[in-house]
Amino acid sequence: MITEIAPAPERAAAEPARPRGRRRRTWDEVPRWQIYLPLSVYLLFTLVPFYWILLFALRPAGSTSLVPWPLTFEHFEKVWTERSFGTYFQNSVIVGVATLVLTTVVALAGGYALARFDFRIKRGFMLALLCSQFVPGALLLVPLFQIFAKLSMINSLGSVVIAETVFQLPLSMILISGFIRNVPPSLEEAAWVDGCSRFAAFRIVVLPLLRPGLVAVGSFAFVHAWNHFLFALMFLSDQGKQTIPVGLNTLMSADSVDLGALAAGGIVAAVPVVIVFAFIQKWLITGFSAGAVKG
Repeated sequence: MITEIAPAPERAAAEPARPRGRRRRTWDEVPRWQIYLPLSVYLLFTLVPFYWILLFALRPAGSTSLVPWPLTFEHFEKVWTERSFGTYFQNSVIVGVATLVLTTVVALAGGYALARFDFRIKRGFMLALLCSQFVPGALLLVPLFQIFAKLSMINSLGSVVIAETVFQLPLSMILISGFIRNVPPSLEEAAWVDGCSRFAAFRIVVLPLLRPGLVAVGSFAFVHAWNHFLFALMFLSDQGKQTIPVGLNTLMSADSVDLGALAAGGIVAAVPVVIVFAFIQKWLITGFSAGAVKG
């Protein structure tokens, strides 16, 4: 007996796909011109002033050419020898490095206390540190000048170093305390169990982990001390003690401005900072991101 096999039921016709909204384009699907065009415009506005400075610094005096040719270094020789920029440069290095070291050491001690210890006035002290950032440096001139005059520190590089350190400490302590909070206290406690003192545990365990944060804080202190004009102008009267920002101001008078010498002096002032940031860029970016991550 032959059994007839029933034919398989036909598949239902596929329903038409529902229309969907436009899919969002990913970063890779964005046309390149939409990325490169804004970046090119921004780069143009950024580099044109630098090219203008190089143009005035490298072309001969009295030339109106838009290309610095033939090249001349007479303006650099003039500011370095005749305008005493060699002395200004040395004084700026002393002030910048001393401010960097002093600010980092004091901020490291204060930031550790804020991060690891609890005391009654801790919140009030943190609020005072934050409020101090709203005080302009000009308001500190009179009290600092009186203090330095009584200590016979007027016309001394030490007065500028102390003033710059006082101005940089509040923000530096807040930043350092944030970096230290990202280090688990259990690491220090493990070192204590192994027989380390608190200072030894901090030096061996915590300090190496704070390297990016210390680079960020130290770079801020150095750049601010290098570029700050007001404290050096008020506390230093001897030309042999002045720094680069004050030296640049001497190149401008009420009657005339030596544009070539001013441009050369500006390059002398900017190149060391650019070189320093080129070497510490990796540590600086890591330090910025470390303070934004909750430990």
